[in-house]
Amino acid sequence: MKTAYLAHIDERAQDNLPPLVLNAEQAKSVVENLIKGGDGDFYLDLLTHRVPPGVDEAAYVKASFLASVAKGDQTCDAIDQKHATFLLGTMMGGYNIDPLIELLDLDATAETARDALAKTLLIYEAYQAVVEKSANNAFAKQVIDAWANADWFTSKNKLPKKIKLIVFRVEGEINTDDLSPATEAWSRPDIPLHAQSMLGKTMENPLETIEKLKEKGFPLAFVGDVVGTGSSRKSAINSVLWHMGNDIDYIPNKRGGGVVLGGNIAPIFFNTAEDSGALPIECDVTKMSMGDEITIYPYEGKITNSNGETISTFELSPTTMPDEVRAGGRIPLIIGRGLTDKTRQDLGLPVSDLFLRPQDASNSNAGYTLAQKIVGKACGVEGIRPGTYCEPRMTTVGSQDTTGAMTRDELKELACLGFSAELVMQSFCHTAAYPKPVDLELQHSLPDFMQSRGGVALKPGDGIIHSWLNRMLLPDTVGTGGDSHTRFPIGISFPAGSGLVAFGASIGVLPLDMPESVLVKFSGTMQEGITLRDLVNAIPYVAIQQGLLTVEKSNKKNIFSGRILEIEGLGDLKIEQAFELTDASAERSANGCTIKLNKEPVAEYLQSNIALLSSMIEMDYEDKKTIARRIQAMQKWLDTPELLEADSNCEYA
Repeated sequence: MKTAYLAHIDERAQDNLPPLVLNAEQAKSVVENLIKGGDGDFYLDLLTHRVPPGVDEAAYVKASFLASVAKGDQTCDAIDQKHATFLLGTMMGGYNIDPLIELLDLDATAETARDALAKTLLIYEAYQAVVEKSANNAFAKQVIDAWANADWFTSKNKLPKKIKLIVFRVEGEINTDDLSPATEAWSRPDIPLHAQSMLGKTMENPLETIEKLKEKGFPLAFVGDVVGTGSSRKSAINSVLWHMGNDIDYIPNKRGGGVVLGGNIAPIFFNTAEDSGALPIECDVTKMSMGDEITIYPYEGKITNSNGETISTFELSPTTMPDEVRAGGRIPLIIGRGLTDKTRQDLGLPVSDLFLRPQDASNSNAGYTLAQKIVGKACGVEGIRPGTYCEPRMTTVGSQDTTGAMTRDELKELACLGFSAELVMQSFCHTAAYPKPVDLELQHSLPDFMQSRGGVALKPGDGIIHSWLNRMLLPDTVGTGGDSHTRFPIGISFPAGSGLVAFGASIGVLPLDMPESVLVKFSGTMQEGITLRDLVNAIPYVAIQQGLLTVEKSNKKNIFSGRILEIEGLGDLKIEQAFELTDASAERSANGCTIKLNKEPVAEYLQSNIALLSSMIEMDYEDKKTIARRIQAMQKWLDTPELLEADSNCEYA
């Protein structure tokens, strides 16, 4: 094993790449060699730094071995009980949690297990086990106190008051295909390899330029006029952070941190950067050039050049950004803050003041738009005002194949063994026609992974993600999907990168700063010769006429960017027709889209969908329980059909 792995290291090093992470078979070989003895440092390093965290198959091997050593059931010259316990604590969650809780009872490991659990966030159902143990175990009680005191958060460095950086500037509009080419989709799960394709078709020698700029001794900031438009690819931010971010302890081949500055940053890309622990800032970048030395003052909201002159100002948004960066990303902040809040509530303590809490939007006596009501319903309230942070419940989540492998990795990292979202669907639409060997492996392994967690897996050749996901929707509900064109024709969806899709599927909610809405209202009836495509094109056409949308890159205007399109006046459209309108909102860089429809076309659509889903059960599609549950929910709506409507006194941007 050692000879083969050293050869693999040399092979990857020729392309300036780190070795791949260990798979389960390699992890077993590492464990066997550690038990035998000899070359202990080499194999211990592999076990420590080259196994993915969470519920990866190799992580199961690692956790099982470390647990046996920590409990004293297995001896190993290279690892004692205490160090085995420490290493269990680096695995984030999943297979390591139960052993760590048990190790609170052993004198040799209790303190180390306490320290590990105190800073572990992915606790899930095991929370109650720690609470129960805390009644008669002092170390378990200290874990509970540590969660209540947010030790996981306070032990991390704050966002610095000033950050010195070197500018890596890309001119014009940079879309996600520039950063993560679709032609290289097969390599996306291998982040270091895929990152080598970044900007290859956009500029000359981008990687050499990056390495040259790093010689100046400061981290790089990715700077562009318009950044991250196009498809919702987490692989795009993965590539940026691989070149400009920081290594993450005990998580191989992945980086976090980094800084992205843009005159305009596309909403999905901005959110994905937040989730990854990066610092995205929208600001004027016209006075920044390739290779410039700049200093960012995050709390003062200014950027200076090497002469100390202010060249740009900004306001950190959202207000929780400093906490997101400190926590290592928006997702760990949400999970960790939730753990602290739950613990304090159970202990009868007041809400912690350690965090920058999302600020409520200003009170208004106005009514709510359709989108605001749909999101409000998913949050258990009447409506959600623009600017309000919320976590709507995910009713439907879609994953497609070119990002599916990354979503799988993210789900493993989140220690997800079962979906909390009501329905999660996996398609194989992009790779079905001309699959590469890596695609065939994905088509073989991913369905079982999704189905074992309660997901619904389609088959290669079944068709496009949207045409299937739309057939599984419920009216007036919220969802997400790993494709920028996940734009529900009934209800509303907020497309996301693979990391946030995994979060929504696993946790069952989606973090959202509620966007403003733009009303698009059609009047009259469709004239002879006017097609549905004409209606789609009429939206940007009228916006251009009114000066609300411009084509030029400089001083670009786009009233739709980052907002929700709310379309009215076409209530009798078939749902398939409505999707053409909602789908096109992706090209407007909108965050989401709703369309006001009458009950009749919605009811007709759901009746057809019940027949389709019933046939899927007969054809042995899995997970049958999930499909049957969705059929029941559709029938329940048909029994008493009601649709939300915008209030007459609601306000739009």
